[in-house]
Amino acid sequence: MTKDFLYNLIRQNKFAVLATVSKDNKPQSACVGIAVTSELKLIFDTTSDSRKYNNLINHSNVSFVIGWENGQTIQYEGVAANLNKNTSSDILNTYFEVFPDGIDRKDNWKNIAYFIVEPKWIRFSDFNEITPRIEEMNF
Repeated sequence: MTKDFLYNLIRQNKFAVLATVSKDNKPQSACVGIAVTSELKLIFDTTSDSRKYNNLINHSNVSFVIGWENGQTIQYEGVAANLNKNTSSDILNTYFEVFPDGIDRKDNWKNIAYFIVEPKWIRFSDFNEITPRIEEMNF
C-alpha cells in the first residue's frame, strides 16, 4: 500500500464519518464532506456553532471512516487544526475543487470554519477477497 494508492482511493469519496470527543469525553460522530491533499491531509468545513467545532477546539485528535459501499474502507486517525478563512488558497482550493458551493459558504457565512487533519495512522481494509486485505500505515 502506498500514499498514492490511499490518495486515489480517498479522492473517490466525497464524504466520511468524523468521530470527535466532547468536552465531557463523550463520543460524537458526524458525516462531513472531505477533500484530500497529496500528503493525505483531509480538509472539511463546519460551523462555529456546531458540536464538532467545539469538540475539535477542545480535543484535536479525531478519526474518520471513509468508504463503505464497495467492501473497502479506510480508517483514518489524525490531528485536526483550525484553519483561518484566509489560509493559503491552495489548501482551500483543494476543498473547493470537490465542493464548489463551499466558495459561497466562505464568502457569505459568518460562522464557517475550516479544519485540516494531518494523518497519524491509516488502515485500508478490502473485504471483497477470500482472505481480507488489511494494511496499515503510520505517519
